[in-house]
Amino acid sequence: MRPPRHPWLLTLLAGVTTAVFLLPVYWMAKTGLTEPDRILTPSPQWVPTPLTGENFDTALGYEGLTRALLNSLVIAGGVVALTLLLGLPLGYALARVRMRGSGTMVFALLVAQLPPAIVLAAPLFILERRAGLDDTYLGLIAADTTLTLPFTVIVLRPVLRAFPPELEEAALVDGCGLPGVLLRVVLPLTVPGVVAAAGLSFLLAWGEFLFGLTLAGDSDVQPVTVLLNAFIGQHGTAWGALMATATLISLPVVCVFALFQRFIVGGLTAGGVRG
Repeated sequence: MRPPRHPWLLTLLAGVTTAVFLLPVYWMAKTGLTEPDRILTPSPQWVPTPLTGENFDTALGYEGLTRALLNSLVIAGGVVALTLLLGLPLGYALARVRMRGSGTMVFALLVAQLPPAIVLAAPLFILERRAGLDDTYLGLIAADTTLTLPFTVIVLRPVLRAFPPELEEAALVDGCGLPGVLLRVVLPLTVPGVVAAAGLSFLLAWGEFLFGLTLAGDSDVQPVTVLLNAFIGQHGTAWGALMATATLISLPVVCVFALFQRFIVGGLTAGGVRG
């Protein structure tokens, strides 16, 4: 394939698109570093002068922030573990096992991602209330997994289909059972796809708000996104403290993607030739 005639034009387009997507993130951090009485000025201030840490001091001193961050970490970590525990075997089965209706199952997984979370909130609340899982970490983890599991299976299925079946057959001939093949042969060689699924599951679970609000009335288990909503209600238009809090709760996601960027990008593109 011939290279583009004007590569600089593609670079410029990519730069403009990236800047547009990053503008809200920059504005959030910028507002957190702006003095409270300078935030709502008639003319927008693109560079905060002078810089101030007052808003971050207010955010860090907010009651319950540390607990909420820990809750989100526990919930997001549990969602990643449960999603991979269920999604890896299911994706492997859909990729390798020839059975009638596998295409219908993949289509059902795609359809499962279409309903908004608000549609699932009421049924999940009733089910978890009857099962005694409301106001628990396990209930929130199970609810968030309903959002991450279909996407994870769809991501892992082409990755696993691109995996050479000869290696699995050789392991089976050597006496390794099917669970051993999955854990000792397939899993180590599909790390990019697994890390991509884990990273995106963490992102979805960390930013989930609706289930945290409807399924957990106890602040001891509510995620940090719910605390952010309460922060808005309590402080009204204290935009500096609000944006500082939002910046703080965004840092874990930024760190995760910065550390595993290579694996996530490779995992999302793995299996693209064979689907």
